[in-house]
Amino acid sequence: MSDFAARLTALRREFHQNPELGFAETRTKAEVAKRLHEIGIEVHQGAGVVGVLRMGQGNRAIGLRADMDALPIVETSTHDYPSKTFGAMHACGHDGHMTMLLGAALRLATEGGFDGNVVFIFQPNEEHGLGAKAMIEEGMLDAHPMDEVYAIHNLPGAPLGQVSSRTGQICASESLFEITITGQGGHASMPQVGVDAITVGAEMVTALQTIVSRKLAPDAGAVVSVTEFITDGQRNVLPGQAVLKGDVRTRQPQDRKTVDRYMRQIVGGIAQAHGVEVSVTFNTEFVEVINAPHPTQAVYRAADAAGLDLIRERPPMSFSEDFAHLSNTVPGCFLLMGNGQDGPHGQPLHASDYDFNDDLLPIGANFWVELVRDRLPVR
Repeated sequence: MSDFAARLTALRREFHQNPELGFAETRTKAEVAKRLHEIGIEVHQGAGVVGVLRMGQGNRAIGLRADMDALPIVETSTHDYPSKTFGAMHACGHDGHMTMLLGAALRLATEGGFDGNVVFIFQPNEEHGLGAKAMIEEGMLDAHPMDEVYAIHNLPGAPLGQVSSRTGQICASESLFEITITGQGGHASMPQVGVDAITVGAEMVTALQTIVSRKLAPDAGAVVSVTEFITDGQRNVLPGQAVLKGDVRTRQPQDRKTVDRYMRQIVGGIAQAHGVEVSVTFNTEFVEVINAPHPTQAVYRAADAAGLDLIRERPPMSFSEDFAHLSNTVPGCFLLMGNGQDGPHGQPLHASDYDFNDDLLPIGANFWVELVRDRLPVR
């Protein structure tokens, strides 16, 4: 292992042992800012941390984003650097994302090889879709204008270092819905006297699945999931109220609007048939991530320059990313990078025994360097 790779591994494991949840990344932000200061990069702190590195006379600027937050998960890993905070864990690889970007910052600050400005964005609270928005609302894009913006996410199960992306939509939107049913509770032995909210809710759960199977095209890639069913019923009491909560993923804005419309229509019809009251909320937490053509081609060139396996125009992913708030404002590209296929490196994101692959750290840092030099070439 090279000295550079060893330094990155030690840093990544330090981040892993000290996870912090969204908007509580106090120690993490301080550590990131310290590392940037040490290599002579201009640092700005707010909701997140922004580092700015200038070289040459060029006035073009590109942004590189890494996320910082962990997840509220109890780690079950067997390695020797587990989380020191019970109930919090870097189960999505944000510890690795930060480390790769800091490694790239170190190389670019010491080696140069580009002409322009690089904006290193260390973002809080990606998991709840609030961090990028918070940084934008603070004025990050006004204070540090960018021509393009990029982000890497590791992909467990894909070969180590394999880069994949696509032009256009790459990550799905996420909308959260809540359906409240108000019927008439009563004694379990006399269901005919009231209107059992749990029966009405069960009918709605089944009917909602027809939105994807019968209202959208077979290749739409939409998902409607009821994830919670809460009632005020008890052992011998039929519930008078039930609440259904769930999650919707779509690849296109028009499909998101279609799901919302049919959801209200279906639950309204069932409620009317049973003589109950119903209310529906449908809130979009993450919009779709859309990759711009020129930044996506730049990612392909950087992957080729770094000698990495490359999949062009991969299928869209079903997960969501709040990088969308950045790429909807500044042309950008979100790419995936293989985390490996074996052991904890191949476990699903958000699994309690997942782990970021330390062998990916120098690969990712080198990719960032190649991308910067492609987009900000020395004339």
